[in-house]
Amino acid sequence: MRIALVTETYLPSVDGVVTRLTHAVERFCALGHEVMVIAPDLGAEPCAGERIVGVRPWTLPFYKHRRFTLPSPRVDGIIRGFAPDVVHAAQPILLASSGAYAAHRQRLPLVASYHTHIPRYLDLYPAWRWGKSAVWWQIRRNHALADVNLVTSETMRAELGHQGLQNLHTLRRGVDTERYHPRFASAEMRERLTGGRPDKKLLVFVGRLAAEKEISTLLPMVQRRADVALAIVGDGPYRGELEEMFAGTRTVFPGFLRGEELAAAFASADAFVFPSVTETLGLVILEGMASGLPVVAARSGPTGEQIRDGATGLLYDAGDEASLDRQIDRLGDPEIVGPIREAARAEAEKHSWEAASDDLLRFYEMAIASRRQRRSAPR
Repeated sequence: MRIALVTETYLPSVDGVVTRLTHAVERFCALGHEVMVIAPDLGAEPCAGERIVGVRPWTLPFYKHRRFTLPSPRVDGIIRGFAPDVVHAAQPILLASSGAYAAHRQRLPLVASYHTHIPRYLDLYPAWRWGKSAVWWQIRRNHALADVNLVTSETMRAELGHQGLQNLHTLRRGVDTERYHPRFASAEMRERLTGGRPDKKLLVFVGRLAAEKEISTLLPMVQRRADVALAIVGDGPYRGELEEMFAGTRTVFPGFLRGEELAAAFASADAFVFPSVTETLGLVILEGMASGLPVVAARSGPTGEQIRDGATGLLYDAGDEASLDRQIDRLGDPEIVGPIREAARAEAEKHSWEAASDDLLRFYEMAIASRRQRRSAPR
């Protein structure tokens, strides 16, 4: 199969979307499929034999930490020259919308996937909230072109269905259980992330430091509890503000970590904390679980799909400090934490990237079959 993947984000960027797409590309190439990735030109090198075509990126005023590529007429010619069997537009808002329209004009099977809940994020950026209705209009228009629309959770499937999107299906999630494993726990890393206080309960957050991650909601807890140390791992546009906000607390900002350092950051903690209620899934939750951690997460539809409260993790009510405190108190009870650690790891082992990527291939085949059926239908 010849697959054209048009995406708003790809290597060398690091986020949940890139993680999912790079694992898929690796799997597709290993199975002998030919893959072309059209993405913002950020200097990406092929990771598995795919062909990468970069399109010039720009810095946008509302998100200066990362460059994006605007819709481009180049995409139509690139796709036409590649002659794919299927086009996958990942988050078709800017560059990927050009992929969706190229597939539509060329009558190619189209899969569109929804990864980032931009309308919800705009609620957290007051200066840009006025654009929310226009973004929804764009989402509905672009996804209406697709033969198959994909979302990352049943919660998002219901919400987008309410917005009128059709042919919705839910992608399987995945995690690398060799890369993220309890064996990477390190006394040295724990010393580093606790600021030299390894006796504290170490909570770790890993992700892009942006307003939509709602990291600031953890501040009252850190100020209130003398028994907790917090490590905020990552980088992003909100880092400076967060460092000022958390100054004077037992909070460490080690910056961006990767590879074994990142695996050790997970495995050396007492819990992974996930305060956002705006995520469409949160693949990093599964990385925490694979590391054998209790995940302490704000209750939302997508987190509830990944965590069974009290069994594979701990859920608290966002905005309810007493609820968060109760769950952190439970981290001090080995009879509670031990079984959760084991169950979390066992749950993560059910979700391989190979299976998730094979699932995506089946959706490509579904789009091809749907397009073929429409072509052969009597007029």
